[in-house]
Amino acid sequence: MDTELDFDKMAGLIPAVVQDSSTGEVLMVGFMNRPALERTLQGGYVTFYSRTRNQLWTKGETSGNRLRLLSAQTDCDRDTMLLQVQVEGDGLVCHRGTRSCFTEAVPFATAGAQPAPSAEEIR
Repeated sequence: MDTELDFDKMAGLIPAVVQDSSTGEVLMVGFMNRPALERTLQGGYVTFYSRTRNQLWTKGETSGNRLRLLSAQTDCDRDTMLLQVQVEGDGLVCHRGTRSCFTEAVPFATAGAQPAPSAEEIR
C-alpha cells in the first residue's frame, strides 16, 4: 500500500492525523516516512518519523501511552493518512500531559460579524 501513497510532495514524508476511534477526537498529527508507515501497518502501533531527531519513534514507547491502530485510511490525494486508534496507558497522548495536542485556542473573527466600534466612533 505504501507505494501507492504520494511521499514525494513533502520530501519523503506524509502527515498522519491520529483520531480516537471511539470518540472521533483528533489527538495529534505526526509525520511518517515509508518505514514508519510499514512498521505501523505491520506492528499495529503507530510509529512516526521524527523530523528533529531524524529517526523513527513509536508513540508511547517511553510513556506507555501507545496508540493501537484500528483503522488506516488515506485522503483523496493519497498524501495524508487518517489513523483511527485506541489509546493505551493513561490516555495522555500529548507530550505536555494532555489527551490531545490540540488544546491551544487561536482567536479569530466570526464570519460576517461587524467589527466592534472604536472608542472614537462611540463618542
